[in-house]
Amino acid sequence: MPVVSITLLPGYDPDTQHRMVNRVANAVRSVIITPEAGTTVFINEVSTYRRDGRVFSGARAPQPVASEVVKSFLQAMQERDLQRAQSFLHPDFAMCFPGGVQMRALPELSAWAQQRYSAIRKNYEQFEESWQGDATVVFCHGTLQGTWLNGDSFENIRFIDRMQVCDGVITRQDVWNDLAEHRKA
Repeated sequence: MPVVSITLLPGYDPDTQHRMVNRVANAVRSVIITPEAGTTVFINEVSTYRRDGRVFSGARAPQPVASEVVKSFLQAMQERDLQRAQSFLHPDFAMCFPGGVQMRALPELSAWAQQRYSAIRKNYEQFEESWQGDATVVFCHGTLQGTWLNGDSFENIRFIDRMQVCDGVITRQDVWNDLAEHRKA
């Protein structure tokens, strides 16, 4: 059964340490077939260390929880608070929406959406994170509800969003949904 030891400088809060041991345990279990009960991860603290001729003695800032960044962004978008939503985006942010529509700015997205529906709301079923080098990829999925341009309502339309988060900001958003199939009906 795997036993993993993490050595940290002092100063990491308990929540950051908790996130770290859980993620390391999950990473180990994604590579080795071992039961949850058989995977042990613990943290040791050291007061100081030396690397590259420099001495270090304090913790670095933790990354924000990427799924919380995404949830905050999506909430701002749902409230149509584009200024707040923009604060969660990297300057080189890019997005791709159904039909392969590429955009780089939230006002572009608003103008595009106004051609498709008059109101929309997402009901989230789940948020999932995966780690790709320096980026955290957040997937969320659920159903859409809203109002078509002609005033008819719609609901229970599937969607999935994929967001890439680097250093606490969203760098990319990809969206898939079944709106077009329902609009034809």
